[in-house]
Amino acid sequence: MKPPPRATALDATAPRGAALARHADAAAEGQHALVLNAQRGDKKAFAALVEVYQHTVYGFLRARLMEPADAEDLCQEVFLRCYLGREKLARANAVGSWLVGIARNVLREHIKKQQRRKEVAWTELCLELDALVGQHHSDSDDALHHLPKCLESLGQSAREAIDLRYSTVLKWAEIGTRLKRSEGAVKLLVHRARQALKYCLDRKLRPTP
Repeated sequence: MKPPPRATALDATAPRGAALARHADAAAEGQHALVLNAQRGDKKAFAALVEVYQHTVYGFLRARLMEPADAEDLCQEVFLRCYLGREKLARANAVGSWLVGIARNVLREHIKKQQRRKEVAWTELCLELDALVGQHHSDSDDALHHLPKCLESLGQSAREAIDLRYSTVLKWAEIGTRLKRSEGAVKLLVHRARQALKYCLDRKLRPTP
């Protein structure tokens, strides 16, 4: 008896692939219906939407805040704003990205309300690096996992400048006095330190061949 032709074995995978495609389409339709119902004020649908995206929102905030309690509070604020502005849900191309955008705005407001402390300094630095790294990488959360190592790779002067810039209330000229540099030299040092951090994060995020 001849063995079955190879095409038969390949054809056997076709139903499975078609089933997966149908499942993905059904999931997309289900989520679309969920978004529309939430947009119309259906509280159960909105609660289900929160359950789907709360890990994404909390994870984004937690990576940029030192205190877990702050992340929890701001996560609630994000979904409160989402509910109050739910009429925009149907116009959002990607709900997850829209929520992260709200979370980023909430973080910026959080910084302005707080006094200068180490936790806020970390958040400020993360947001600035988000803007730099996000131009080339869609997921900047992974970058933040590498940030401590990249900070360690900076030279001593650059680390001191970054620390004074983000963890004190000192003005540029005062930082310059501490580092025995001119105000312009300090600004350039901090700029180069941020660029070095971006380069380091880009390198770590670059897929290995």
